[in-house]
Amino acid sequence: MIQIPKQLSLLCIILILCFTFHTGVFAEDFSNVPAKGKVTMIDLGAKTCIPCKMMAPILVKLEKAYKGKADIVFIDIRKNRQQASRFKIRAIPTQIFFNEQGEEVYRHVGFLNEKSIIEQMAQMGIEKPDPASKG
Repeated sequence: MIQIPKQLSLLCIILILCFTFHTGVFAEDFSNVPAKGKVTMIDLGAKTCIPCKMMAPILVKLEKAYKGKADIVFIDIRKNRQQASRFKIRAIPTQIFFNEQGEEVYRHVGFLNEKSIIEQMAQMGIEKPDPASKG
């Protein structure tokens, strides 16, 4: 096994987080969230929250895997406080799943692993992503 210096590992994590928080899954305009006509999962959290940081790479991977099938959206409620009250958030992270009509069908508070997100999406009729795709 290759040993990677801690400083390099930390730098890589910071760069990944900086990049991912500026891509599509981490949007700033929430007027079309949840998306009408498309299953949507919203993760409400904060960039400084440890469980939220742990979920960031999962969200990026799934956003790519579900592209065109479902929307995966991250909302930083420390920067967008009005969204916390809009979605009635009491703790972070909170994930909310909406059906095609924009109706909430499932809510989870705390870290949610990739497998659980995929299972919930499957229950909502969204085909599981190809396991061969690395995202």
